[in-house]
Amino acid sequence: MKLAHVKLGTLAVMLLLSVQSVFAAAQFEGPLKLGTTAAFAPPLEVAVAEAKKQGLNVELIEFSDWIAPNVSLENGDIDVNLFQHKPFLENANQQGGLHLVPYAPAIINNVGLYSKKYSKISDIPVGAKVAIANDPINAGRGLLLLQKAGLITLKPGVDYKATQDDIISNPKKIQIIEIEAVQLSRSFDDVDLAQGYPSYLRQANTVAPESALLFDGIDHPQYIIQFVIRDGHQADPRLRKFVDIYQHSPVVRAKLDAFYGKLYQPGWSA
Repeated sequence: MKLAHVKLGTLAVMLLLSVQSVFAAAQFEGPLKLGTTAAFAPPLEVAVAEAKKQGLNVELIEFSDWIAPNVSLENGDIDVNLFQHKPFLENANQQGGLHLVPYAPAIINNVGLYSKKYSKISDIPVGAKVAIANDPINAGRGLLLLQKAGLITLKPGVDYKATQDDIISNPKKIQIIEIEAVQLSRSFDDVDLAQGYPSYLRQANTVAPESALLFDGIDHPQYIIQFVIRDGHQADPRLRKFVDIYQHSPVVRAKLDAFYGKLYQPGWSA
């Protein structure tokens, strides 16, 4: 009788594992739904086409802001998104009660200070209007750029979480205006200087992406843009295959080079 009980118990475990395996497979069926923004869409479109050639169907969904891609991912409307770095993700999780995690690195972009009115930082006048991003993380990146430019001084030790309350010196009395990051590229006619993202500038065609008065450099690994997923979905084989295509396909790399020029670097090890 004891032997029978053991066999029945083993059979129950095998059936449970089989059901779980079927459920997991069904969970990852259908097209991989990938959310992004205009700054990252063109290279992804090439990756989607390459994936199709390899039998993987990917549906690319473009969002116009930096909130909806995470809300849609949390709600299960999409499977993965690509538009944010880890500090932005950490803040989004904290502020929105989300359960999202980085899955794999994509690229890291330069961010710069741009002007249609002045050609040097030293020409920026007293009382100038300066636009930076309005979200907590990218605003901090903008403030660090202004400090690098010598226009402000922040409290010692302040990092990308800096706010305007951390400014301890503003000798030119610049007026710092916070604008939604995706709209910064359209602010140049209204301000003297603005934080700018080259890929968005290229889309808006307002100023040349290479014409920044100052770049923040790409030696800050925390700013690597990430493929982001819901926690618990790391085993999705569609993700693994698509990320491999994005990172290693020669045609995708050619599109990255053509689209971003010299203002990006891969965030992964070759």
